Amino acid sequence: MMTTRRRKICRIGAALAICSAGRWLYAEAPAPKAIAPGPVIWPLDSVTSVGGWAPTVLGAPRVTAGESAVQFNGVDDGLVLPVNPLAGLREFTIEILFKPEAGGPPEQRFLHIEDERGSRVLIEIRLTEGGRWCLDTFLFSGASRFPLIDRTKLHPAGRWTWAALVYDGGKMAHFINGVRELEGEMAFVPMAAGRTSLGMRLNQTSWFKGAIREVRFHATALPEDRLQRQP
Repeated sequence: MMTTRRRKICRIGAALAICSAGRWLYAEAPAPKAIAPGPVIWPLDSVTSVGGWAPTVLGAPRVTAGESAVQFNGVDDGLVLPVNPLAGLREFTIEILFKPEAGGPPEQRFLHIEDERGSRVLIEIRLTEGGRWCLDTFLFSGASRFPLIDRTKLHPAGRWTWAALVYDGGKMAHFINGVRELEGEMAFVPMAAGRTSLGMRLNQTSWFKGAIREVRFHATALPEDRLQRQP
C-alpha cells in the first residue's frame, strides 16, 4: 500500500518535467490562466498611476481641474504604460472617452498598443483645418493589416466623445458614441505581452492635442447596444 508521503511525492512529480539519464521523459504544461470577466477600466485622473500602473511620463501632461481627465498639448505630452491589456485575447473591445481640440496635428495617434512580436492596435484621428475630425482605427498582425477610416464622417472638436474599437475574432468595427461607422474582416492573432501609450504613438510621434478621461478594455466583442454613448 502506498504511504501518504509517497502519494504526495507522486502528485508533485506529475506536475513537473522529469529528467532521467539526461533525457526528458514528460512535462505537463500548466493550465492557462482565466481572463477576468469584467472590463479593465483606466480612469485618467492622475499622471503618476493609470489603472494601477506607473507610467513613463513624457512632457508635462496634466490633470484638468473639474474634469478628472489628462490634458495633452499635441507637441510632446505622452504616457507609456508597461502593459498590454489585450494580451491573450481572441476578441476584445476598447472604449475611450476623449475630447480632441482644434489646432492640433493633422494625424494624432492617441492610443497605441504593441506587443513584443510587433502586432499593433491603434486608435487615431485625422483633424481638418476647420477643426473637425474623423476616426481612424488600425490593426496589424503578422502579414495582416487593416485600417478603418472614412474622411467624410466628420465630428466637431471640443466635445467629449466615446470611440470604440471592437474585434470579434474575424471582423473589426469602430463606433462613435455607440453608432457603427465602419467595419471589415481581419485576421488578428492574440497578442503577447507589450506596452501601451496614451497621447502619442509609442515611437513618440503623432502627438494628441486634447484630453482623455477614461479607457475601458473588455475581453469580449461587445454588441452595439452595450457600448458607451454620448456623455
